[in-house]
Amino acid sequence: MGSRCTSFASCATFGSARAASELPINAKVAAARLSIISNSSLTLIKLAAGIATGSVSVLSEAVHSATDLLASWIAFFSVKVADRPADESHPFGHGKAENLSGLAEAGLILVAAAWIVFEAVHNLLAQEGPHRLDLGIAVMSVSVVVNILVAGHLSRVARETDSMALEADAQHLWTDVRTSIAVLVGLSLAWFTGWSALDPLVAIGVAFLVAWAGWKLALLAFQPLMDSHLPDEELEEIRRILASDAAVLSFHKLRTRKAGSMRHVDAHILLDDDLSLLEAHDLAEAVEDKIRNRFPGAEITLHVEPFRAETQHQFEQHGGPEPL
Repeated sequence: MGSRCTSFASCATFGSARAASELPINAKVAAARLSIISNSSLTLIKLAAGIATGSVSVLSEAVHSATDLLASWIAFFSVKVADRPADESHPFGHGKAENLSGLAEAGLILVAAAWIVFEAVHNLLAQEGPHRLDLGIAVMSVSVVVNILVAGHLSRVARETDSMALEADAQHLWTDVRTSIAVLVGLSLAWFTGWSALDPLVAIGVAFLVAWAGWKLALLAFQPLMDSHLPDEELEEIRRILASDAAVLSFHKLRTRKAGSMRHVDAHILLDDDLSLLEAHDLAEAVEDKIRNRFPGAEITLHVEPFRAETQHQFEQHGGPEPL
């Protein structure tokens, strides 16, 4: 149905709401920009430390941070594209840009994991041990602290703005935190024990953690691209709203999907046959508002049908229950 702008005052209110809606967009872009700066710095530091120490686990973390950096750029551009309003070429908006971003990031993670395994096995067979382990330990300690702070910020903004791209970027960094801790422990043990084989073995363990994170992210990003319905708890909430409205005598053909942070909901609602067109329209608008209050920004389309006429039609044509 959609909301109407019937006066100067209501149009002004709509304009204010639109300006307010731009705040989450700015927050998403700022968070993505912070991730780019952080990952750029950590990639350079880890790369320099990896070369200086000869540690394949530190180098693997440099590659991991490089994929995080590329993922951050993807997230940065995708959130800007995804929040563009619908246009003639994209009447349902651009929200799926965030899901495509998440899928691309998952692919990058899996490629990075494969490279880490290759380098680790090579070093293990060549028995090439690292040196200057103290430098590697210092760099990985800094990496853990920085990524915890940035990942926490990204996760918070992702929750507040319901951004798939930022959530994917945050998951990258949380994975980086876990792998950095693993590398830090491995380097510390190698330093105390003198067993150089620990370095490539830890790198292989890091690779499996990275690959698992990439696989989970791929599944998360792929589902909306196949127009899967909203999560069960959200779907049940929409059903509850429709069923609790006294004006809605019944409903069917409820369909939901999600593109980026945008939810799409459509359903057929059955109203009293004797309502005028204007009354039916206003009732549908009221129901839409209830759903939109629960899920701000959702695109909702409700098709109005006369209750007695529709139940009679279902009974006669489709074998539905006999009307009372």
